Amino acid sequence: MARRHWLDPLARQLLVATGQIPPSPRPASDKTLADGNAADEAAAQEGSTEEAVELELLALKLRQDPHRPLLDAVEVRRAAALGWRLDVNRATAADWGRLPGIQAQQVDLLLRLQAGGIQLSGPDDLHEALEWPADRVAAWLPVLEFRWYGEAPPAAGASPIDVNRATGTALEALGLSPDQRLRLQRERARRPFRDLAELQQRLQLPSSLVEGWIGRVRFSAGPTGPVLPLARRS
Repeated sequence: MARRHWLDPLARQLLVATGQIPPSPRPASDKTLADGNAADEAAAQEGSTEEAVELELLALKLRQDPHRPLLDAVEVRRAAALGWRLDVNRATAADWGRLPGIQAQQVDLLLRLQAGGIQLSGPDDLHEALEWPADRVAAWLPVLEFRWYGEAPPAAGASPIDVNRATGTALEALGLSPDQRLRLQRERARRPFRDLAELQQRLQLPSSLVEGWIGRVRFSAGPTGPVLPLARRS
């Protein structure tokens, strides 16, 4: 076993401070830790530099082609960092078409909702309207803005009503008048509704009523039976 140095710690510190003996070597574990920290800092700095380069490269591409589609969630995040935003309730077909993964029929649905005066109040409304998983819509969120034009939307209920199958009693929860309920039942018997935009167009319902149904209704393709006219009151 190696013998310990006869100098006590205080004396050793004094001799090291005056340069009469060399300092004790740093333990290997401390050196390894310091080297690891330095490597982490270098990697973080390199990653930050690469991100800045990619951000500047995307900015250049967007200046050359302002309508360039965003390829993936990473480009959406970078476009948001560059200041690009999409106003959900005022967006054009070209605006929607820039988002990664969106399909032509979904753009059409969103534009028909907008044309009918139906507004979306948040991410939940959007993923309910598109019938897409929330995580896919989440990839777009960095650039989306849900500005409400007019009065705030009413709170949505928790249980969705199947518009193409619901009974007249269940449809009462949607705030329809007896005549509107009868017209809805007749129309769905003729051809099931595909979505809110089509329902509003076929029944000519006010947008203030229909936009309150976002997240509260769903549309199956199931058949419905014949509907009898309302009984006349004596």
